[in-house]
Amino acid sequence: MSRPLPAPREDFPVLSQRVNGRPLAYLDSAATAQKPACVIDAVADFYRHDNANIHRAVYGLGERATARYEGARERVASFLNAREAREVVFVRGATEGINLVASCLSASLRPGDEVLITALEHHANIVPWQLACARSGAALRVLPMTPSCDLDLSALDDLLTPRTRLFAFSQLSNALGTVNPAPLLCARARAVGALTLVDGAQATAHGPTDVQALGCDFYVFSGHKLYGPTGVGVLYGRAEVLEALPPYQGGGDMIEEVRFEGTTFAGLPSRFEAGTPHICGAVGLGVALDYLREFDLARVEAHEAALLAALEGGLRALPGVQVMGAPAARASAVSFVLEGAHPHDVGVLLDQHGVAVRVGHHCAQPVMRHLGVSATVRASVGLYTSREDVAQLLEALPRVRRMLVD
Repeated sequence: MSRPLPAPREDFPVLSQRVNGRPLAYLDSAATAQKPACVIDAVADFYRHDNANIHRAVYGLGERATARYEGARERVASFLNAREAREVVFVRGATEGINLVASCLSASLRPGDEVLITALEHHANIVPWQLACARSGAALRVLPMTPSCDLDLSALDDLLTPRTRLFAFSQLSNALGTVNPAPLLCARARAVGALTLVDGAQATAHGPTDVQALGCDFYVFSGHKLYGPTGVGVLYGRAEVLEALPPYQGGGDMIEEVRFEGTTFAGLPSRFEAGTPHICGAVGLGVALDYLREFDLARVEAHEAALLAALEGGLRALPGVQVMGAPAARASAVSFVLEGAHPHDVGVLLDQHGVAVRVGHHCAQPVMRHLGVSATVRASVGLYTSREDVAQLLEALPRVRRMLVD
């Protein structure tokens, strides 16, 4: 029996605070999700009772630490529906996962090869590919978006060709909440022999994720957007694709044998996890996944969709508020501007009303240029978000408008 939504606020200690006498309406989960007490307790418990370095330890403390770390890997593999746990590589976050793939692939890219990304991407899925192309001589190409801020799929035939070595795209836009047709994009890339990397940083917390159904070669996400600790994330890769990549970093635990004449490397996933990893972060992430699954991910998706519809509808009804984009499908987040007011001023005044939102370019400056603005206000939801949180934002905005514009 799954738990009802929204998740109880008392599960999240930080949400108990009040701001100027008002409840904290936390509408910035797309930047980082709040942590349930069970995750906080798991991290503290690890340091209190099981803290030791993992692998190779023959004493009980080290064996327990290793079991908890590798147990977290098993949880991630189950969460993603990966074929096997060795396809799960722990990294610092989605950004490092993308950089790992870009760095490793750049060794095999050549002039004449192409890497395709989209106009909706976070900087973390743009800059690593620019660097990889600069190192290799490959060309970077960009799938444009439509005026409504959907991807322009009519341009795929021209941009996705046998020259395309990899197609990297977000499953869900962090700046606008646009839901991209990930299975279709993966299938189109596979048809021309291109690898695919799906940036799932914004998507994994908001509904079921099945990497086998997606048909992707790589998938990345960050733990902190999934109710887990900061500084830990996941790179999923199909085993046969990961095995073909050279190591990303050298060091301890990623080797079989080291001689001055040369080194042989460990198998998956160790060859991509050089050095001591963020052990307690992985442990906390595993607990976060267990917590999230208590609510049934399909119900989480439906709960958040209803909240976002109420939020977007309420924003469009307010005078002077312009909602950014009108994609065919939107999830998790909506961006807007208050005409005549700078988003940063709007964010500061909303905070005085107990509403926490994100302001700025959201690490998506090409998206901002497409919209003709330098920044927006972004409100985003999570499994603890309630209709009262949405109402608190919608009630505060007219007051903010009177202070800044009228």
